[in-house]
Amino acid sequence: MTATATLSSKFQISVPKSVREEQHWQAGQEFVFIPKGKGVLLMPVPELAQLAGIAKGARKEDYRDRADRF
Repeated sequence: MTATATLSSKFQISVPKSVREEQHWQAGQEFVFIPKGKGVLLMPVPELAQLAGIAKGARKEDYRDRADRF
């Protein structure tokens, strides 16, 4: 089943309860809007603690740097 919402006259949208519960979203959580064609991708902004170790195992050599650009 697809959940829908309506854009208010103040340009606000309420996220349906079924979506909030499935995604474990909480009040006060920050989100980012990423344009995708004619739509938009809505994603929660990760907390700093969630980013810890994200680059674990990344190669430290042979990476592309800004000096590589023209």
